[in-house]
Parts: sequence; structure tokens; C-alpha cells
Amino acid sequence: MRRRQKKRQMAEMNVVPYIDVMLVLLVIFMVTAPLTQTGIDIDLPEANAASLEADSETTPVSIAVSREGMFYLGEREMNNTLELEQRIADQLRGKPQRPVYIQGDKDVEYDAIMRAMVAAQQAGAKNIGLIAAPP
Repeated sequence: MRRRQKKRQMAEMNVVPYIDVMLVLLVIFMVTAPLTQTGIDIDLPEANAASLEADSETTPVSIAVSREGMFYLGEREMNNTLELEQRIADQLRGKPQRPVYIQGDKDVEYDAIMRAMVAAQQAGAKNIGLIAAPP
């Protein structure tokens, strides 16, 4: 008479699918991480001035002017003042008292800052200010 051998069940967990998923997620995060960096690198001039009080009801529109004279409204780059003016007007629609702040690199030409201020004024901005870094 032959004895039947019982098959024992394996109690080990197969982790290969989890490793595959983790490697895919790692690749996705490595590809998307450089795309999530925001902001424009601007070296602001220093000024010994008092800070403005922030109004919690209205968030300001922030325009950045790079060293090369390029305009940035948020992350969007603009080459000319007409496009900048249109974008500011879209941001100010229904809120003309919303402040517009212009931050320019300390090495940018004065002309570029003035063009940004004129574009904001022609877009209907009532409150226009300049941003500087504290000393």
C-alpha cells in the first residue's frame, strides 16, 4: 500500500508584482519631478522699506521680469506686452482693486519694468507695486 503524500501549501508571499509596481512608480516620479519645479529664478534688489499688509480677500497678481527681459505671469512666459496685458486683464476681470505686484531681477533694464507697469495699467489695474528683497 502506498501512502499519499500531502502537499504542503507555501506560506511565502510573492513580492515580485509589488517590486514591479514600485519600479514603475519610481520611474514616473523621476520623470515628473523636474517638471514640478515652479518659479523663475530672479535676484531681487534689496530695499529698506516696510512690508505691505496682505489683504486676505484678494490674492495679488504677480508679474516677474527676468534678467533677459522676459515677462512671467505665474508660470506662463510672455514675449510681448500685448499678451501680458491680455493675461493681466483676464486675472483682473471683475476685481479691478486686485493688487498687481511686479518683481524684476536687479540686473534687468528699467525699460522692461516700465513696460510691465504700463501693461498692468492698461489692463485696468488700480494698485500696482514693486517687490524687493529685504536687506
